[in-house]
Amino acid sequence: MVFSYNWLQSFFKRKLPTPEKLADLVSGHFAEVEEIRKENKDFVLDIDVRPNRAGDCFSHLGIAREVATILNYKLEVPESKLIEDRSLKAKDFVRVDVKHREACPRYTARVIIEVRVGPSPKWLQERLKVCGLRPINNIVDIANYVMLESGQPLHAFDGEKIEGKTIIVRFAKKGEKIITLDEEKYDLDNDILVIADLKTPLALAGIKGGKKAEITNRTKIVVLESANFNQRVIRRGSKKIDLKTDASWRFEHGIDPNLTEIAINQAAYLIQEIAGGKICQGLVDFYPKKVLPKKIKLDFDYVEGLLGVKIPLGEIKNILRKLDFKIDEKRSRQINQILVEVPTFRLDISIPEDLIEEIGRIYDYEKIPSVFPTAALIPPERNLDLFWEDIVKNILKEAGFTEVYNYSFISEKDISVYQLNQYKSAVIEIENPTSADYQYLRPSLIPNLFKNVTLNQNFFNEIRIFELGKVFQNKKLREKRMLTGLITGDYNPPSTLPLKDERAPKFFEAKGVVDLLLTKLGISNFWYDEYKPTPEESKLSIWKTKKCAEIKIDHEEIGFLGEISSKILETLKINDKVVVFDIDFEKLSKLSSEETIYRPISRYPALIRDIAILVPCDVLVEEVLNKIEIAGGPLIRDIDLFDIYEGEELPGGKKNLAFHIIYQAEDRTLSSKEIDEIQEKIIKTLEEEQEWEVRK
Repeated sequence: MVFSYNWLQSFFKRKLPTPEKLADLVSGHFAEVEEIRKENKDFVLDIDVRPNRAGDCFSHLGIAREVATILNYKLEVPESKLIEDRSLKAKDFVRVDVKHREACPRYTARVIIEVRVGPSPKWLQERLKVCGLRPINNIVDIANYVMLESGQPLHAFDGEKIEGKTIIVRFAKKGEKIITLDEEKYDLDNDILVIADLKTPLALAGIKGGKKAEITNRTKIVVLESANFNQRVIRRGSKKIDLKTDASWRFEHGIDPNLTEIAINQAAYLIQEIAGGKICQGLVDFYPKKVLPKKIKLDFDYVEGLLGVKIPLGEIKNILRKLDFKIDEKRSRQINQILVEVPTFRLDISIPEDLIEEIGRIYDYEKIPSVFPTAALIPPERNLDLFWEDIVKNILKEAGFTEVYNYSFISEKDISVYQLNQYKSAVIEIENPTSADYQYLRPSLIPNLFKNVTLNQNFFNEIRIFELGKVFQNKKLREKRMLTGLITGDYNPPSTLPLKDERAPKFFEAKGVVDLLLTKLGISNFWYDEYKPTPEESKLSIWKTKKCAEIKIDHEEIGFLGEISSKILETLKINDKVVVFDIDFEKLSKLSSEETIYRPISRYPALIRDIAILVPCDVLVEEVLNKIEIAGGPLIRDIDLFDIYEGEELPGGKKNLAFHIIYQAEDRTLSSKEIDEIQEKIIKTLEEEQEWEVRK
């Protein structure tokens, strides 16, 4: 927005700094001066006013008020000494009817009769030209001049062209049209606010005047409009018809409603001085809800605390007074407080911090020393649920898993597919489901994870996903968090691996992930117990027979690890075998620990020996592991089960278990002879059990 340097100078008796120095002062406070250019005998300052200061600084008076405060100059505001003709009443010439009070909080009108319309004086024309406006005639030019000076847009109507001497502020009717002053035709609708008479629209409210009641050389009665419009209404209307004007730009940013009377009196005074005429007595003023000055309590201690510098109280009060704030010390209850009355044209001031910003700005931020803040840093109380949740997610992500988030609902079909009918009484039904797919709260994370597999199996060779979320059970409306993950897809085991069951690696890969997870959570006493469902449970179980294990810590079961039944995979049209681990996260988080036992890395190499043993099918893996560990003694560092096989080649009722036994000493390199002796001892111990046979 452009401003005239000479116009700003007219508000002061003292000489202003050069345009360049003035630009530096302005740019450091409330706006940025983007350009300075010389035009005739004047300088034009192109000032980018910050949006929060548009209410008062989109005007020469607003800029001058700021300059006066910064330079400590006395501001000379022009007075409007208009003379009203008491024999003429404004209400006899025009009546105002505002249909929408929210859209037009205030509408002020004045009437001047017997005017002489003609060219404006040279000084007025030059000021308008400097600011980019084209002179038209003295009446219109005065309206534009007052807008540029005060920030309040005005409009002048030919009073004899207003039907019924009535101005109506209303929203346009659909299908109405208007031709504006620049001969453009616009189609209107009920989103656009208009100024109308009893028949047709006269102007686009707050945007542009219409051709019907324009001021011409034959005009004798002028009706001046000075109104305040809702900024959202003007913005919406301006956007709708794609028309931006100086007036709409100001209204869109917000204007003080109390400015209408000041501006219209100034315009009437200038019309009387320049165009002659008689000013009718009184204002036609619609102002149902007056805007009063805000009052803010300002604490001096808070000023010092926020700015970080102690400013003398006298200087604080002086700064506020220079900015036209009024100070009421009598109504303040405490010595170090004052009550500040904010002028209504400062729309940006509403809280104490706004006042403190003004004090710091005028005091000069450069005077405020840079110091480190002093504050007590109190760490928040640790949320263990979130802590362990983050740990678990990071462990699984590092293991190659992708986290998924699914809806907490399942359908009737899911209950049937996953054979949850026996638990249907425990499943919570939604009273008003959004669709049939979201009829029940999920009792398990597994169904929705399988939907992820169904949707993505054609795009990925391998899928490794997990979800940590809540499941819901109807037992006392209980909810708990579960951790569920799955592995599916292609797996190519090394050719050197002596495996007879190609499905085993996927199961043990998932087991390795669970081992990694539990170990990193500081849990060492975990083990796996073969899941042995009853015959009735076997018919309804989602797990593949003899391919499922309970995950236990000490003697407490925390979840399951197993391969999913082929019947379910066929129903869901999943092509590959799927292994799932399903863990009670609430139990897991309670058993987890940040404590770790330090065990130095041995400088000596480890040696691996394999052992395979035939045992009856009802023998638990844990029993075999315990015997190997006891017989091997402290030189066994670890034992890994890498194969379980049951097939026609084996004797009836038997299964083959294959283990890696890892030997390592902390003080020496183990010899082959020493390991052979321990291995023989293990074999002898295992074969002491009837029906157990070590395969050689």
